[in-house]
Amino acid sequence: MIRPSDDFSARLRAAQKSLPSLPAPSVEAQALSAELSARLVAAMAAGGSLPFWRYMDMALYEPGLGYYSAGCRKLGEAGDFVTAPELSPLFSRTLARAIQPILADVECGEILEVGAGSGVMAAEILAQLAADNALPAQYRILELSAELRQRQQQTINQRVPELAARVHWCDSLEKKFSGVILANELLDALPAHRFVVRGGIARELCVAHRDDHFVWQAGERDNERVISRVQQIEQENDSRLAEGYISEILFAAEDWVKTAAKSLTSGMMLLLDYGQARSVYYHAQRNQGSLSCHYRHRMHEDPFYYPGLQDITAHVDFTAIADAALDAGLNVAGYTTQAHFLLGSGITDWLAGETDPLSLLEYSSQIKKLTLPQEMGETFKVMGLVKNCNTSLPGFMLQDMRDRL
Repeated sequence: MIRPSDDFSARLRAAQKSLPSLPAPSVEAQALSAELSARLVAAMAAGGSLPFWRYMDMALYEPGLGYYSAGCRKLGEAGDFVTAPELSPLFSRTLARAIQPILADVECGEILEVGAGSGVMAAEILAQLAADNALPAQYRILELSAELRQRQQQTINQRVPELAARVHWCDSLEKKFSGVILANELLDALPAHRFVVRGGIARELCVAHRDDHFVWQAGERDNERVISRVQQIEQENDSRLAEGYISEILFAAEDWVKTAAKSLTSGMMLLLDYGQARSVYYHAQRNQGSLSCHYRHRMHEDPFYYPGLQDITAHVDFTAIADAALDAGLNVAGYTTQAHFLLGSGITDWLAGETDPLSLLEYSSQIKKLTLPQEMGETFKVMGLVKNCNTSLPGFMLQDMRDRL
């Protein structure tokens, strides 16, 4: 068995000790976490450990127990984090305006939102499209979480009841779909492979259970897919990753893009997520990776804290997403920061028509949070992937960053 080096173990222990003070879950929530933990331990029985991606998959999606499968509140002030649609209605209204050229140019163009959160974005987009007389025949939502699907239905019935009949929920990607596939903060929540460089070779990181705790462990066997990808990264960046370098690879996100590409017959896949191009993602100074956890609006780095009760994410390597898209027959129509996409799509236009001083002040504050570099503006990126569609979006024209991929 290959075990982590003393330095590697010490760094991970130090990271866990530096966690912020986190509020204790309720007794009921702790019971759910304990049940999921027992299931994780049982899954480790055969091999003694689980690859981290499998641990993350179960922690987030295990039926009835995983973070996105159980009934705990996730979004908004009562949850664990706030997304851009929850932060400001201007985000969704601007998206509605941004995608209208695609809906107009693609025959029978519809919208498919994957992972629709609380349903706020869907409701705001529908309301804006209705105001602009640009409603598609159907607005589809792909949502696997029963709890979130129920919240989405409630949100839409409350906010746009007259448009509720246009919304349809599905359990999988359509075999043939024309229009716009929206994925806001989807890819970062898909299971990530994690690795550490040991002896010049990338070793996949696994999770074991010792002394009633989950612990990191380097894999017993080489994962050729991980090794091959790290070698590719080193070749493209013309630099070897240092001993002890830790990072992530989102193979699941790449695979999802390829699957979605098979469904899309004509139109655009619009991906909004936090991440970087490969040269930045695997920079020498980013030697601890991007794995982060969110619990009660506190961000930390311990994925073993009460499994099933917190979100676990990793940044997106957008170069890998672009490569996967090209392999699947898509073209990269645009790649830019969230700030440039929203500004190019006219988010500040909403201020011109606002006469109430308090609303104007609130909207200005919201736009700053969505676009300023120290807020969401630079960390979040937007990528447009197209098939049988030549429509250009203004959101990608303000700053075209495709040359950085």
